[in-house]
Amino acid sequence: MTGRAATTFDSTVEELWKLIGQVSDGTLQLPEFQRDWVWDDERIRSLLASVSVGYPIGTLMLLQTGNPEVRFKARPIQGALATSVEPERMLLDGQQRMTSLYQALACDAPVQTQDDRKKPIQRWYYIDMRRALDQRVDRDEAIISVPVTRQQRTLHDVVLDVSSEELEWEQCLFPLRLVFGPHAETRRWLRGLERHGLPEEAKAREDLMDRFDAEVLKAFEGYLMPTIVLGKESPKDAVCQVFEKVNTGGVSLTVFELLTATFAADDFDLREDWKRTHEALAAHNPMLRAVEATDFLQTIALLTTYDARRRWDERALSNGEVEEDGRPAVSCKRRDVLRLTLEDYEAWRELAVRGFEYAGRLLTSQYLFTPKDLPYRTQLVPLAAIFAVLGHVAEEEAVKAKLRRWYWCGVFGELYGSATETRFARDLPEVVSWVGGGPEPDTVAQANFAPGRLHTLRRRQSAAYKGLYALLMRDGARDFRTGETIQLATYFDEQVDIHHIFPQGWFKDQGIDNPVMDSVVNKTPLSKLTNIQIGKKAPSVYLSAIEAKYRLSREELDAILRTHVIDPEIIRTDDFDAFYAARFEELLQRIEAAMGKPIPREPEEASASAGQESVDYEGAAAADGPLSTVGTGDELASVS
Repeated sequence: MTGRAATTFDSTVEELWKLIGQVSDGTLQLPEFQRDWVWDDERIRSLLASVSVGYPIGTLMLLQTGNPEVRFKARPIQGALATSVEPERMLLDGQQRMTSLYQALACDAPVQTQDDRKKPIQRWYYIDMRRALDQRVDRDEAIISVPVTRQQRTLHDVVLDVSSEELEWEQCLFPLRLVFGPHAETRRWLRGLERHGLPEEAKAREDLMDRFDAEVLKAFEGYLMPTIVLGKESPKDAVCQVFEKVNTGGVSLTVFELLTATFAADDFDLREDWKRTHEALAAHNPMLRAVEATDFLQTIALLTTYDARRRWDERALSNGEVEEDGRPAVSCKRRDVLRLTLEDYEAWRELAVRGFEYAGRLLTSQYLFTPKDLPYRTQLVPLAAIFAVLGHVAEEEAVKAKLRRWYWCGVFGELYGSATETRFARDLPEVVSWVGGGPEPDTVAQANFAPGRLHTLRRRQSAAYKGLYALLMRDGARDFRTGETIQLATYFDEQVDIHHIFPQGWFKDQGIDNPVMDSVVNKTPLSKLTNIQIGKKAPSVYLSAIEAKYRLSREELDAILRTHVIDPEIIRTDDFDAFYAARFEELLQRIEAAMGKPIPREPEEASASAGQESVDYEGAAAADGPLSTVGTGDELASVS
């Protein structure tokens, strides 16, 4: 007989009036990470109608508090008074239902809702007693909402007025705020209804009240809500994953938002601290605007777990131990980030900041200037952690050379588009070891670049596409028109971007349909004005025009073309196939130099027609990594 995993939850039903009471006294609250999200008026009316006839409205999911490892800052459900009471349970799923029911049935204030155009409005809710008891009328039609003035108006007339109790009694419209409000208030209103009107109508009113009490009010009072209660022993990552799976109507939460709620329990505002940190990083280097909050937390998780392993290794060495049982894993998956304590964050925050600053400096030296230039934003995470661990050692040129090689292997091997957390966890210890004389890290050893990939690199979303042009600029590519190298200043001032060498308009005028005309092989970084000068002319034509207009000799312009690994003699003949083959090989050599390893060639690979049947798979490398929401999952293994 196979064993079963123990469940961490109970499934039961609870009385609605008790749940409403717990909202009121603060023993049932929301975790801070729950976002405000308002149901519209029509949906609230439908909800009230369903409860009034005992129809199901879904299950609530609650979390028992009291686990010191799962501490979230709590806040009252909207409409309930702030309280110093520590909640006994938190509402993970069912926020809008409970908020709507609490405000409509127990608050002496209008319900905060919105109309069908998402405009915020306030409404009071009533139930028409006569229509509610009429079997021919759908209960939805008996639920009425009115503006905060308790008057419904057309352009010129008041069509419904319940602005006084007398008017409520006169129209037999029962205010739903009294259903779970103070009992004395409910009875006082009903007694007022009984006394209202002519004496001879008293018996009819009494019968109406008795039936309404038995058929409607008792339905509210006896309503049972299905609930799933997570026990206090549930781990934080399980709680967050459950919340994400059941919160299908809301917006996905990042681990940053969840950790913000955890730190808030210790009166630390992580969101504000990250805002200041991010502003400082962006001021230090514009490219670091790309760093996201989850990237920063992943870096801290890497440093925290790496330090735990280092200390374990030191103790094991001093004790003469060799076995690895219990050795901590270097990891930065969702669960590792969620397990960070405020002490961890404060201990490693400044070192992480320094790591990102050094990472930004290295990448700027590789001519990556802005967030849009980054081949992979995610690769900043391990790079920052590596710099943080290496410290001043990373300033040595021999060390920076290894880091540059590791970086370009990741870019041209297109290794950071998915499954990034596992690679991050390998990169940190392996690169640090490599710098100290150890073996090549997996990212370097496993990186491959297939020559045919050049045919299919056609849009700047691809990591390898961005990387190739950073290399060209780094290695001294000069603008055709001005002859200036594309330094940081001219990169911005001259609006440098990637443009065609053989223009698209030229292909069209020649009646040529060649898929590789949009390949990276036929593109290079140029200023906007230079691209305008090129227009749709043949290379031989626009090169001659540039020489004449900007007083460049043929030799001077040929030297400029060579900085773009363009063969001047070939391009001046307007032979696209020959140009493509020659530049294809030159670009492969640049990639080989950056990766520090040879790229095997295949016969006929450089043909301009080789890409016509190829598949454009660049989108596979465009992703920035999977840790954007808590719904990512933990299927990837840590490095142990």
